[in-house]
Amino acid sequence: MIEWENLAKTNKPFFDEYKARFSEILESGWFILGKSVTEFEREFARYIGSKYCVGVGSGLDALVLSLKAFAFKPGSEIIVPANTYIATILAILHNNLKPVLVEPDIGTYTIDPDKIEEKITSKTVAIIVVHLYGKACDMDKIMRIANAYHLRIIEDCAQSHGAKYKGRTTGTFGDVAAFSFYPTKNLGALGDGGAVITDTLNFAERIRIFRSYGSQRKGYYELAGFNSRLDELQASFLRIKLKRLLQINKHKRTLAQLYLDNLNSEFIKPVVQEGYFDVYHIFAIRYPRRNELKEYLKGHEIMTEIHYPVPPHKQTVLQGALQGQAFPITEEIHNTILSLPCAFFHTEDDVMKVIEAMNRFSQEGSSDKKNNGL
Repeated sequence: MIEWENLAKTNKPFFDEYKARFSEILESGWFILGKSVTEFEREFARYIGSKYCVGVGSGLDALVLSLKAFAFKPGSEIIVPANTYIATILAILHNNLKPVLVEPDIGTYTIDPDKIEEKITSKTVAIIVVHLYGKACDMDKIMRIANAYHLRIIEDCAQSHGAKYKGRTTGTFGDVAAFSFYPTKNLGALGDGGAVITDTLNFAERIRIFRSYGSQRKGYYELAGFNSRLDELQASFLRIKLKRLLQINKHKRTLAQLYLDNLNSEFIKPVVQEGYFDVYHIFAIRYPRRNELKEYLKGHEIMTEIHYPVPPHKQTVLQGALQGQAFPITEEIHNTILSLPCAFFHTEDDVMKVIEAMNRFSQEGSSDKKNNGL
């Protein structure tokens, strides 16, 4: 069987180092906000190319605390792509702000810059850009809009560790950037974890206070804070994996190129653009008969996933908030998208087997149409 992901296999190359580091942490007796977190924050900030990194409990927390640091007036509007993962929108709701959904580009799946301005009002205070599936957004156009309307930029980099736009790493364009280290990410921990990246000391300091009950000094509380701290174990594991992130991204790009070069043209493949360095956290194709294809591959012991089956505007949490609004491009993507095996543990032979099965499925479908006179 070709699994979509197997975290034991993905992490196996790091097991020996993990075990050694675990023993060190266990024997140290220091498990929260210690040396490992401090060192990881320094190393990850340097990798991204930013001044400050603050480790937090999850990617969602990174988004929530990033927005919290701005102290936006309740009810202010935040522009966000309509096809993002629900966490991006939950962070807006948790801050008593209003999500304003903007359709994505049908080719890149990232927010369409040409559709942003029509959604800007006197209440708009920020744009959250989501570098979805490991592909950066069109940051030149977005930054021009943000500057023209004096809007803040928050980058959701949960899926874009190491992705670049015109030579700049995602996470270095906005006021703050939120990262997730969920285990399936290119830089994945062995549990939940996240981080906020920023070049602004004030934001970094506020987020450090928020992550630890609103306190800078034990026993004294300045803000209504949270308990959201990247722990020593996860920071230790992430430090090990960060050293191999270039290798991980290179391998995933190699697998992605096999799909791009060899999949039948009936499958709508991710676009490749000059100036973009895609890291393929998820390699997603679109196909009109997505559900049939998924079942066919499953029958041939090839597992796939759907990211994501239900778009945000159809989720219960947003019912009523988007009354009368339509998002046809988002729905088209969600109804046809399929994520193919493209993990660190997959081999080129694995991917070629997936390609052969998919091409065979499309050819059989074409033959059926001809036989039916279609």
